[in-house]
Amino acid sequence: IVDCAATDIGAKRACGFWKIDDVDNSFYTQPFRIKYARQDIYLSLMVSFYIPNSQDEGPATSSVMLKFELLFIPTLGNRIETEDSNDQYLIPVHEFRIPHRALLGLHTYCPVHFDTFHPVLVDLTIHIVYLKAGVTKSSLKAFKQGSVSKLYDILKALLSSRELLLEEVKRISNGIGTALQDLDGADLTLGKYESVHPTKSSFPNYTNGLPVTPKCIGQQFGILQDLLERSDDAVQSTNDAMLYTLSKEELLELFEIVSDQLSLVWSGFLKFHRTNKLKILDYLHDIWDVDRKSEWSIWIVHSKIEIPHRYMHGMGDSSSPRHSLRRVSSSKKLHHDPVQNASSRAELHRKSIAQMKINARSVQDMHIYANPSRVPVVLIEQHVMVVPQHGCNKYLLANAPDLYNTSVPPNLQGDSFAGNPSGGKNTGHVLRAVIFVHGFQGHHLDLCLIRNQWLLRDPGAECLLSETNEDRTYGDFKEMGRRLANEVVSFLKNKLDKYSRHGGCRELRLSFVGHSIGNVIIRSALSEPKLQPFLKNLHTYMSISGPHLGYWYSSNSLFNSGLWLMKRLKGLQCMHQLTFTDEQDPQNTFFYKLCKLKTLENFKNIILVSSPQDGYVPYHSARIDLCPASSSDSSKKGQVFTEMLNNCLDQIRAPTSETRVFMRCDVNFDQSTQRRDLNSFVGRAAHVEFLENDMYARFIMWSFPELFL
Repeated sequence: IVDCAATDIGAKRACGFWKIDDVDNSFYTQPFRIKYARQDIYLSLMVSFYIPNSQDEGPATSSVMLKFELLFIPTLGNRIETEDSNDQYLIPVHEFRIPHRALLGLHTYCPVHFDTFHPVLVDLTIHIVYLKAGVTKSSLKAFKQGSVSKLYDILKALLSSRELLLEEVKRISNGIGTALQDLDGADLTLGKYESVHPTKSSFPNYTNGLPVTPKCIGQQFGILQDLLERSDDAVQSTNDAMLYTLSKEELLELFEIVSDQLSLVWSGFLKFHRTNKLKILDYLHDIWDVDRKSEWSIWIVHSKIEIPHRYMHGMGDSSSPRHSLRRVSSSKKLHHDPVQNASSRAELHRKSIAQMKINARSVQDMHIYANPSRVPVVLIEQHVMVVPQHGCNKYLLANAPDLYNTSVPPNLQGDSFAGNPSGGKNTGHVLRAVIFVHGFQGHHLDLCLIRNQWLLRDPGAECLLSETNEDRTYGDFKEMGRRLANEVVSFLKNKLDKYSRHGGCRELRLSFVGHSIGNVIIRSALSEPKLQPFLKNLHTYMSISGPHLGYWYSSNSLFNSGLWLMKRLKGLQCMHQLTFTDEQDPQNTFFYKLCKLKTLENFKNIILVSSPQDGYVPYHSARIDLCPASSSDSSKKGQVFTEMLNNCLDQIRAPTSETRVFMRCDVNFDQSTQRRDLNSFVGRAAHVEFLENDMYARFIMWSFPELFL
């Protein structure tokens, strides 16, 4: 544990923080050892950068880049080898851009995270003020000798910075419920120049009581308004007409007043920050958290769609097979090609993003803003579940009080519950367990980027990257599911034993994330007897390109040929099951029976992530959706497919949860810079992109945070 807290303010010339003003504006934290376990490192650094303007410059017109590097230095015993280490080891980098308009004043939370070697999160708060006149004596000389137009620009920038600083300091002080006492009684008005820039913020005596504003509020002017370029560089309250009537002597006097006030408020805020740094961090983090959904909505298209009661397959009229599959509750016509429809919608939205002039007044993550038009576009369909009000459903809800009881099964509660007759219902911790399952020929680290995003969303989650089926994804899905069930139960028992030694566990929430056939393994595992006691604890299921309806009606002829060869040459059981050739009668196949099992109905939240660019998994299968090809198939194959679809949707509509969120998320990756090779030709590129690009997961998780807690 490293504590780099600054010295107390009080002594003359003691700033209480690291003051860095060298040429490259860089600094290093103290080194710390990385353990092979989760650890929290308390740095508690405050680093101040002064970026001076030259004599002829006015307010900034270009952005500032913040670059964070995680330096890995080898150790030999207790000695750290630092010589030439930067040239020998890969350095993860996370960059941010601060637009020039934000340089007048900004107070925000900024998470820095690295994924190269270890998942690392650094919590930062960034505070910016325009202090040109208050930093050096030469700035006053430059102001006197500058041109009149330059003087006006500098004064307007200083007045804007002053207003922003006063508003933000007051907002933060109110938000954390702590008074900034150093400013009590201070005269923060402009005197006879109030008409030039009326002071909106005041700092009354906090000891008399000041109403505390809620913590989770949006930014002052709203994120969406800030995301679009605006023409005003200064705060609107500046009266330009009054400012231009002042003489040069009056401008100089106003210059000195504003400079002194900025220095006073800024110094007071720095001392206030050192005393309340954790409260300020939590407050700004809450605001940043709430604002993610608005800021990242640029790349998300939302819609709500009603799901019918059931789909019916007509077997009688073979002369008009196109209309043999119809909705019971809707006469809306289906698009002739859902894949093309989804791709076209995403590309149109991507073109509109390319035409936007994004000029936010907030810190911009360069993972996203380096090239906004190349960020994945996510089309989110929130489905309205239409459940028939049958008497049996009402009876089930009224007579099944244990459906919503997510307490830990009694036989797994641990020794700490032995003397507690209530079973620890009102005491102890909440165990939020998340299981990540890889796909065909996968590795347990395949989903590590998604795991890291989940941990950023919920740092207290207990995650398992499944290893039990590594190098064993060729056989029977039943066997793979059985191995996963054993691994999950063992993981949960270990965690529950750990919790029992630290106050017990009163509630368990079990979530699953799967990629490709990992989703089939998950559903197979949920049908195993060992996991039956945990079905009532199921919380969120995130399926990433999972073939829930098998590979029937796959339109990728090249991929289908590869499947046929693998079945013929290697005889892989899982491939026979995916293509319904494991049994002669389709109704005896593994997938048909799997769809009849109740593997989905106990989840509170179901998120199906798919991509029309993915040629490895049929689009309709990943979405558990209608297939246009099956609607024109009057054979038994079409009938069986419709039964499988209805069986899956019936589970999602089942009244086993008070509220169930069901979403389909279509991800459209930018493939303009990818090489035209075999991977992109057969559709493998998008299938693998789900593992290498976590941007879509970030958008989904931060837009719907309640689903991942």
